[in-house]
Amino acid sequence: MAAIQWFPGHMTSARKKAEETMEFTDIVIEVLDARVPEASHNPMIEELRLYRQRPSLKILNKADLADPAVTQAWLNHFNRQDGVKAVALSCKKPGDAKKIPGLCRSLAPHRGTNLKPLRMMIMGIPNVGKSTLMNALLNRRIAKVGDEPAVTKSQQRFELSPQLAITDTPGMMWPKLQYDSDGYMLAASHAIGRNAVIDEEVAEFLAGILLARYPELLQARYKTDVSHMDAIDLLEAVGRRRGYLLKGGDFDMEKTAMAFLVDYRSGVLGRISLETPESRNAMIAAVEALRQQQAEESQQAENLED
Repeated sequence: MAAIQWFPGHMTSARKKAEETMEFTDIVIEVLDARVPEASHNPMIEELRLYRQRPSLKILNKADLADPAVTQAWLNHFNRQDGVKAVALSCKKPGDAKKIPGLCRSLAPHRGTNLKPLRMMIMGIPNVGKSTLMNALLNRRIAKVGDEPAVTKSQQRFELSPQLAITDTPGMMWPKLQYDSDGYMLAASHAIGRNAVIDEEVAEFLAGILLARYPELLQARYKTDVSHMDAIDLLEAVGRRRGYLLKGGDFDMEKTAMAFLVDYRSGVLGRISLETPESRNAMIAAVEALRQQQAEESQQAENLED
């Protein structure tokens, strides 16, 4: 599978504007996808907030779609970090969103008066729910919400009250994804535009993870024994069961892939998380070991040529 990279042009100016606004911000509210919390964490946001020494409220959004036990493990992981408070919620539930100003006040108790309003900034990668959160906080539709990533293109600032101000920012990716699997997890979770991915490859990647971690959910949804299947076997079984066939009897991989991705994204498969703190550490260790091995082999080849 080819590596996925996606960095629309407007994101360079979005980063510059965010850097300017950070100087006049007290709390960074970073919205993450609870199904892929670390993959959906933009390292540039961390870099900006640490430079300005701003505390962070990490919101694991779409928690109603994620595996609850895994979400708790991520909350424990983030809440051990200095200057960070993490909560899991669903921004589509107004009651959940209403908790956020109080959580921000606890991180910046010196702000939040008429003379010194608490200034919050919402940040995150595309399609994690920032605009949905903004609409819930303001109790009216002011931020455009869409199915495709990168709907918001410019910053918007609003006053929640005389003591509270909030700035919504465009979704920001970073120029190069360090780990290939992050690109596939983000694409599966619809945080990367379809113009940058091949749906069939993303569905195959997703099927492999779900076969390893959630076979019982696949079996319940597709009414088929998945115990001896690989990713392609599963997708073919789904396609044939749905009647997605081409002339000649082959299954329609393109149509099947899209249906499979929608089943995951909508939550009909069940509550699923694509990474855990442990799986992430194992993935990074494996990638770094492979890179080290490749570097050593490259050095040996150069030595032989000399």
